[in-house]
Amino acid sequence: MTMAAVQIERRPNSRRGLRGMDRIYELAQPKESKCIWLTSFGPNMVWGNQEPMWPIPPGALKSAATPRLESLSEPKRNLIGGLNRPAFVYSCGRESVILKVSPFAKQASATGRVDYLSNHKRPPTEFKEDRREHTFSCGRQSPIWNVTDPARKAAERERIESLARPKTPHREFLPAREIETKVSKAAMSSSATPRLEHLARPKSRPDGPFREPMWPVSKSARVATATPRQIELAKAKSVSDGYLPARTIEWPVSKAARKSVATPRTDELSRPIIRATMDHVQFNPDAFIVSEAAKKARCSARIEELSQPLQR
Repeated sequence: MTMAAVQIERRPNSRRGLRGMDRIYELAQPKESKCIWLTSFGPNMVWGNQEPMWPIPPGALKSAATPRLESLSEPKRNLIGGLNRPAFVYSCGRESVILKVSPFAKQASATGRVDYLSNHKRPPTEFKEDRREHTFSCGRQSPIWNVTDPARKAAERERIESLARPKTPHREFLPAREIETKVSKAAMSSSATPRLEHLARPKSRPDGPFREPMWPVSKSARVATATPRQIELAKAKSVSDGYLPARTIEWPVSKAARKSVATPRTDELSRPIIRATMDHVQFNPDAFIVSEAAKKARCSARIEELSQPLQR
């Protein structure tokens, strides 16, 4: 059997026209093998199950584990000492402290070394600060620096008062309207006028059909004649003067053209130019012969000037 004789059954495209749960059920099916018996390799496997690739022999199922395998199968010893930290301790939802502090640690007194390490770093002796440290920190006060007594007792000026006033809105400014419009009591207790009731009625339309599909034509319409203006307007739009329609792809050749004879000049121009091949040119012994006139020629002053080497 040859490869051409093997016919692969193609699965119809079931994706077309499937939506919703039908499409989900189709995607949930395990993957099918695309190989055939002629190109398959290894055992027949089904995707999506827990079966092993190769069958386990009965001897392996009944064999006993070696001491090495038993030592490797033992779990790793817990060196923390029975303390199992929950997963949320090191996650985003951890508590205020990473580990619980024992009551003995809370009652213990710090050593001299711990007290020394807990002291904050002090600036050098030559350092001069302009403002206090808490001014630009999280615990700064409302003013950035202390206000002097003369500044507190200074009199106010008109310019300072005008600058201290908040900006007022425009005179024609209208605030945002409320989403829910309140209806006044007068509007709720009012009664509609006869004109409003007349306008509130829906438009009445008679039931169709309004006209028969065929109706008689009057005698005057049948005897009427069109005016010159109507005849002029009824004419189709014509093309401009000198317009030539598109030429056809194939057109007949005239008899005179078929019986014509080319002139000698036309025959001469129709002949291709024949040049010698490079095989003949490179073996031509007279290709580099200098003529006698070229040997006796004298170059001009400009050529002698250009032939001089460039002085650097």
